[in-house]
Amino acid sequence: MPTLTEVLGAFPPIGNHRPWPRHLVDTESWRAMIELLAGGKISLLGLWGDADQVHMAVLAAEPYSVTVASLACDEGKFPSVGRYYPPAIRLERTINDLFGLVAVDAADNRPWLDHGSWPINSPLGAKTPSAAAPSAYQFLQSVGEGLHQIPVGPVHAGIIEPGHFRFTANGETIVRLEERLGYVHKGVEGLMAGAPLEPAAKLAARCSGDSTVAYSLAFSRAVEAALGVEVPARAVWVRALMAELERLANHLGDIGAICNDAAFALMLAHCSVLRERVLRACHTCFGHRLMMDAIVPGGLEADFGEHGPQLIRGLVATIRLALPQLVSLYDDTASLQDRTVGSGVLGPKLAQQFACGGFIGRASGRSFDVRRDLAYAPYDQLVFGVPVLQEGDVNARVWIRIREIEQSLDMIEQILLSAPLEKRIYADLHMQEAAAGEGLALVEGFRGDILAWVRMAPDGTIERCHLRDPSWFQWPVLEAAIEGNIVADFPLCNKSFNCSYSGHDL
Repeated sequence: MPTLTEVLGAFPPIGNHRPWPRHLVDTESWRAMIELLAGGKISLLGLWGDADQVHMAVLAAEPYSVTVASLACDEGKFPSVGRYYPPAIRLERTINDLFGLVAVDAADNRPWLDHGSWPINSPLGAKTPSAAAPSAYQFLQSVGEGLHQIPVGPVHAGIIEPGHFRFTANGETIVRLEERLGYVHKGVEGLMAGAPLEPAAKLAARCSGDSTVAYSLAFSRAVEAALGVEVPARAVWVRALMAELERLANHLGDIGAICNDAAFALMLAHCSVLRERVLRACHTCFGHRLMMDAIVPGGLEADFGEHGPQLIRGLVATIRLALPQLVSLYDDTASLQDRTVGSGVLGPKLAQQFACGGFIGRASGRSFDVRRDLAYAPYDQLVFGVPVLQEGDVNARVWIRIREIEQSLDMIEQILLSAPLEKRIYADLHMQEAAAGEGLALVEGFRGDILAWVRMAPDGTIERCHLRDPSWFQWPVLEAAIEGNIVADFPLCNKSFNCSYSGHDL
């Protein structure tokens, strides 16, 4: 089997990616890359469409590197990746919905984002069914004695976003789960096309509200790569501070919510108090609880004030004092352990195949973290560990979150000590517009790696942008992890994954 370098060796990189190249490949090389994916030699980072092309971003290891391959779609068709590499199936279905490009010999031709109510011509050029005659969605069938189906959603009892879950069960035991998402499709890629930079950055920040910092950072770094902009040093460090504060808030909230789904509301109460302290500190320092729009292409819109470091150090001390007691409460409650240990097991092989990022992958033995393995500033100057477990159950995903909270606290203290004191936090982009081109960035959000790819026009507008949430590769493996569990444990397992509906539905 050839290596990725051998496959792409004959194709010079195109665009002005920094630091990762894009290659225009032929069908033979595209198929060779599919073979490498199927053989586990490389991992899929993204697969997205264009007017007459498909683009595929892949991750190679030892050492880690990112490469993007582009294939011209003759007659609107391209060889299916998902036929041989299942993580690509939903991405191919999305490409067909948005662009009308067809994956030849695809494993699944059903629509994904299109629920049969789109106009005839979508903003990105895809030909979609008329709203007058939506076709019925065909769920997969399980045949066997004593099986019954339980449909749940898309509207749920709480305020969570919509998603449909179709369970096939034998008594209380789940035999199959099939998801249908796309209910909160926002048309992000269509809205991005032709958008000025400022509204485009605001749109990127709102792809998934609990990851606004991570999305803003990924989009900004991609734009800065396309323009060749160097961000002021202080902005680089404060961005990382904001990213770790976002990680703290989300992990604390998740731990409490998981325990609450196991009827242990006491942990939810304690964790909610700590999460609220983080959000209030963010509001005081950056003007918004979720730090919305504080990170922009070129640097920052907001920096913490004179008393910010003291406030954040006090926050860190508070969490350090409370966390060991909460960990003991979690670990010493036998009834809680009965629910989390051994539930919703995701095996290492499947986590590796789907390149699951964040706490989901690391709880199942996949040791990958963009901050370490494709290090970007200032993480290349910080000392931190990447916790990894092998069990892959709900309990392991809780423990990874706990360990990551500890690492984030350490990094926040390092950042406060090392961040430059200069006042400049923004680099003007207007002088760089004539050099506009393409840029790609990969950022570690709290769920895992977020990919951003942009192609910019000389006038500074966004010609094309693709944003990929880690949930694209995490939702599918939830279907596998829940098999063999009882129906009543699904909310617990689902919460331990905490995949994003909004980030997934573009």
